[in-house]
Amino acid sequence: MTIKEVCEKYNLTPDTLRYYERVGVIPEVHRTKGGNRDYTEEDISWVENAVCMRSAGVPVEMLIEYVKLFQEGDSTFKARRDLLVEARVAVQENLDKYQATMDKLNYKISRYDEAIKTGVLSWDDCEDLKK
Repeated sequence: MTIKEVCEKYNLTPDTLRYYERVGVIPEVHRTKGGNRDYTEEDISWVENAVCMRSAGVPVEMLIEYVKLFQEGDSTFKARRDLLVEARVAVQENLDKYQATMDKLNYKISRYDEAIKTGVLSWDDCEDLKK
């Protein structure tokens, strides 16, 4: 795949893909004889991993470390696992924050739904909805 095709598939800019490759978020991409990037299935797997992890908030530095460890071979299984566990903890913390926000939004919406049905918003609701 060309860089343009990969960018369209994953909604990335060419600059982002080049950056990911330059800093090591993805390994070096295969090139044509003319020097153009030619993304193989393996390269695309790395791009998918980067997009997934970044969308979950995993830091670039952690992804760089993961790729380095992967390239060092099987002796890094434990280190890679530990890195993924660390990422999972951070993602879970973010999920917990989002869930708390969802709970608050659902509560506030339910109070407004009730006010729309009854035409009344109680003082307690007003105070609750400010928070």
